[in-house]
Amino acid sequence: MVCARASVLNLQFNILSKLSTLRKEVSQVEIGEEEVQQRIDNFLVRTFKGVPKSHVYRLLRTGQVRVNSGRIDADYRLQLGDMVRLPPVRTAQASVTTWDAPADPLAVVLEDEALLVVDKPAGLAVHGGSGISSGIIEQLRAQRPQARFLELVHRLDRDTSGLLMVAKKRSALTEMHRQLREGEIEKRYLALVLGPWRNARQRVKAPLLRYLTQEGERRVSVDAQGQSADTLFLLQKAWPQFALLEAQLGTGRTHQIRVHLSHLGFPIAGDSKYGHANRNKALNKRGLHRMFLHAAKLSFTHPIKKEKIHLGAPLPKELADFLSLLEQDDG
Repeated sequence: MVCARASVLNLQFNILSKLSTLRKEVSQVEIGEEEVQQRIDNFLVRTFKGVPKSHVYRLLRTGQVRVNSGRIDADYRLQLGDMVRLPPVRTAQASVTTWDAPADPLAVVLEDEALLVVDKPAGLAVHGGSGISSGIIEQLRAQRPQARFLELVHRLDRDTSGLLMVAKKRSALTEMHRQLREGEIEKRYLALVLGPWRNARQRVKAPLLRYLTQEGERRVSVDAQGQSADTLFLLQKAWPQFALLEAQLGTGRTHQIRVHLSHLGFPIAGDSKYGHANRNKALNKRGLHRMFLHAAKLSFTHPIKKEKIHLGAPLPKELADFLSLLEQDDG
C-alpha cells in the first residue's frame, strides 16, 4: 500500500514537472485573494517552477512580465484583481524526482480552511534542498493538487519529530508569522540529554552564530557576534546518566535547543551534529536510532477565528520505548 501511494505521488509530481515545460504562449493570470500582497518576484518564482531566479528578474527588467499592462518592479505587491502578463518561458526538462513516502500517512492534528498542523516523523525534511529532492511541503502539494496555497509557517530539523504548521491561506501565513515575530506562539519540546542534569528550571540566553564548515555543512555555535537566543529548560525526569527536559523557546533560531544544550555540556541523546559520537553509538545499540527531540506542544491564536488553540503530539514509539528502558534499568 505504501509503495502504491509513493508511486502515485511520484507520478503526480512528474506530470506537474513536465507540464511546467509547456508554457509556450503569452497568458494572463488574474490575482485571487491567496496571492494578494505577495511580491511579484516570489509569485513568478513559484509560477515558473525550475526557472532560475536570474531569468525571472530579467523578465521583470525587460518588461516581459507586466501587471495591468504596465511595468512593475520586483518588489511590487500583488493586489486583488490584478492581471499579470506571463510571457513564454523555456524551462529545462524536469528530471524524475522521487521521495520516500512515510511508513505511515502523516498524522493530521488540526485542519481547517486556514491551517494544517501535522505530526512530522523524524527523518523527513520539511522541504527540499541541500541534496534532498523534496520534503513534507512538496508531498502535501502533490497530495493536494487542488490546494491553491500551502506554505510552511515554521520549520523543524529533519531529525526532529512533532508538530509542524502549514498555512492554507496567505492571510493566515502573514498572521502566523506576525505571531512568531511577536513571541505569541508557544512551542514546547521534549529533549533527552546526556548527563546528570539537576536544575529544576534553567534559562539560557546565549547568542547563536550560523556558519558553514569546510565541507559546506550548515552549523551553529554560541558566539558573541551571533543573534540573541533564549531557551527555558524545565526538568521533567532525571536518571543517573540522563535527564528529560521540556524546552520552551523564547526565540526561534536555527538548531537553538541543540546548540544551547551542547554548550551547557548536556548534548541531546542521538544528536549527530552537536552530540557525543561514542555515547550515540552505545545508545544505538540500546534501541535509540534517532535524536531525542520532539515538538510536543503548540499554542497560538487562530488567524481567522481568533480563538486560542492548544495542540499536542505524543512521543513517538521509539522515544517512549527508550524512556521505558531507562525506567527499567534506572538510566
